[in-house]
Amino acid sequence: MADNKKNATEYGGDQIQILEGLEAVRKRPGMYIGSTSSRGLHHLVYEIVDNAVDEALAGYCDTIWVDINPDNSITVTDNGRGIPVDINHKAGKSALEVVFTVLHAGGKFGGGGYKVSGGLHGVGASVVNALSESLEVWVHRDAKEYHQKYSKGKTLCEVEELGATEKEDMTGTKITFLPDKEIFEDTVFEFETLQTRFREMAFLTKGLKISVRDLRKDPVEEAVYHYEGGIKEFVSFINVSKQPLYNDIFYCEGIKDGVKVEIAMQHNDSYTESTYSFVNNITTPEGGTHLEGFRRALTKTFNEYAREFKLLKESEDNLSGEDIREGLTAIISVKIGNPQFEGQTKQKLGNSEARNAVESVLSENLKIYLEQNPATAKVILEKSILAQRARDAARKARDLTRRKSALDGLSLPGKLADCSDNNPKNCEIYLVEGDSAGGSAKTARSRDTQAILPLRGKILNVEKARLDRIYANEEIKSMITAFGTGIHDDFDITKLRYDKIIIMTDADVDGAHISTLLLTFLYRFMPELIKQGHVYLATPPLYKLEKNKKIWYAYSDDELNRILVEVGRDQNNKIQRYKGLGEMDAEQLWETTMDPERRILKRVVYNEETAATIDKTFTTLMGDQVEPRREFIEENAKYVTNLDV
Repeated sequence: MADNKKNATEYGGDQIQILEGLEAVRKRPGMYIGSTSSRGLHHLVYEIVDNAVDEALAGYCDTIWVDINPDNSITVTDNGRGIPVDINHKAGKSALEVVFTVLHAGGKFGGGGYKVSGGLHGVGASVVNALSESLEVWVHRDAKEYHQKYSKGKTLCEVEELGATEKEDMTGTKITFLPDKEIFEDTVFEFETLQTRFREMAFLTKGLKISVRDLRKDPVEEAVYHYEGGIKEFVSFINVSKQPLYNDIFYCEGIKDGVKVEIAMQHNDSYTESTYSFVNNITTPEGGTHLEGFRRALTKTFNEYAREFKLLKESEDNLSGEDIREGLTAIISVKIGNPQFEGQTKQKLGNSEARNAVESVLSENLKIYLEQNPATAKVILEKSILAQRARDAARKARDLTRRKSALDGLSLPGKLADCSDNNPKNCEIYLVEGDSAGGSAKTARSRDTQAILPLRGKILNVEKARLDRIYANEEIKSMITAFGTGIHDDFDITKLRYDKIIIMTDADVDGAHISTLLLTFLYRFMPELIKQGHVYLATPPLYKLEKNKKIWYAYSDDELNRILVEVGRDQNNKIQRYKGLGEMDAEQLWETTMDPERRILKRVVYNEETAATIDKTFTTLMGDQVEPRREFIEENAKYVTNLDV
C-alpha cells in the first residue's frame, strides 16, 4: 500500500447501500460468476481488482498489486482510499463487513461513492467471500489499520483496529482469499490468464499501474502494465503484427451529456475489422449504443468527406460501413454514471445517451482530422473503395450460390460422406487433412452420426484475403455448404447441421498449421460456432506400443514414459511413432481418435474478456509480419510439448 493524500470525507459508511442478502450464492455460484470452471475461478480475481480499478477511475488509486501466493491464494492490494470501516446505520454494523457479507452492497448505487463503476451490481466482494474457503481484508484509512476475517461468506471476527499506519497519509485495501475447493472444479490459477486480463485493464485506465506476480515460481515471475498513452497504446499493441496504412493513431476524447468518450483507431492493410468496445472498463462483446454511435459517425463522416473532395463519383454509391471499417483497429471506451446493461454479464450497452455522445464526439473530431490529414484520408478511402468493389463481387458469387441452391435443392459437396441421422444434435463432422486420412476416416466412422469432409492441402489463409477470394475457394465453399449456416452477415446458427465440428489433422507442424488456418476461418467468419462451443480439435495418438500381443496408445511423450515404466523397457517393445493420420488403418483411427467412448476431444474456447488478445494472436500467427511471429513463437515455446520438427 502507498501514500494517498486525497480527501476521502465524502466516502463513508452510509454510502455503502444494502439491496439484499447473501443467500443462494454458494448454492448457485454460476448465476454470479458464470461457472465453477477455471473461467469462473479467475473471475473471482477480476471482481476484486474491478473494485480497485473503480478507485482509480474515481482518481484515488494509481497502483494495484496482484499476487498468486504459494498456497494458490490471491492477494490484491491497492493504494486507494480504503474501504470504509465506520458504522453503516442501516445495517447496524461496520461498512467493511457489509461490503463482504451482503449481496448488492457497495459504494456504487447512491452516487456518493463512485461516479462511474465497472462493478455495477456490487456483488464482487461478497460473492468472492461466499465462494472462498477463507478471506482476509486489511484496510489502511484515517491513519489506522483495520482487519477482518471471513470463511465461506461468514464473519469470523469483528472488525479490529490494529493500530496506526506506518505513515499518517497511507491509505488502501489489501484482500487475500483462497477459493473453496468444494465449489470449484479446479483451484489452480493461471498466471498467463491473469496477465492478459490485467494488461487490457491497464490499457483502458490511462496511467494506472498493475503488477502481477506468481510467487509459486522460483524465481518469481512478474509482469507490470502501465500505459500513459492508454487506448492509443492498446491499438498499437493489437496492430503490432499488421502493416498500418498511415503512421499516426487517430485519438479523440470528449464529454457530452455526462458521458466521457475516448476513441483510438488506425487502419491497416488487412481485410478484417478489429473493433472493441468498453463501458467503465468492462468489455461489451455484443456492442450496444456506444458502438452504434461510433459506426454511424464513421460512415457518415467518411462519405461526406469523399463527396466533398470528389473521391467518390456522383454515379457511385455511398461506401458502406463495412467498406470503411475494412482493416480497421479501433477501441471505443465510454465512462457513464448509470450504465444499463443487458443482464449481469454486461454483454451489451443500452443507454441512448451513449450513442449520441460517441456520435457527436467522433463526428466533430474526425472531420477536423481528415481535413488536416488529406493524404491519410485518401489512403483510407482508396482502400474502402477497393473493399466496396470486392464486396460487390462477393455478393454476386453469394447470390449465384443461393440461386443454384434454390433451383437444385441444397447441394452438398461431392466429397462429403454425410451421416444418416437427421437430428443435428446427434451429428458431428470431421474436417480431415488429406484424401488418405479421409479414406480411413470414412471407413472407420459411425455412419449414423459421423460425417467426414476431406480437405485437400492447406486452405486459403483468410487473414490475407477479401470476401470475393474466400467465396471462390473450393475448400471453404465445401465447408460453408456442409455446415449449412452461411457465413459473415448471412450466418444463422439455427441452420447448423452438426452439433460438433471436429478438426482432425496430423500431430506435426503441418497439421498444426492446417488447424490454425481452419480456426482462423471459423474465428473470422463464423465466430458463433466457437462461442457456442461447437468447435473441437481431435487428438490422435503420437505413439503405438506393442508387447506380448497387447497394444497401448500414448498421446504424449510423458504418457509413453509412464506406460514404459508400467510394462518395462524391454528389447521386444515395439514402438511406432505416428507421423500422420494416414499411417493408421481404419480400426486404429476409430479406437484412438473417433470412438466417442475413448477419444480425446479438446473444445475450442472463446473468452469474451480477452477478445483483443485473441485477435492479435491470430494476426501474429497468420499475418505478413515475420518478426512478431518469431517473437511470439519464442515467447510461447515453453508451453509447447510434442512439437515434431
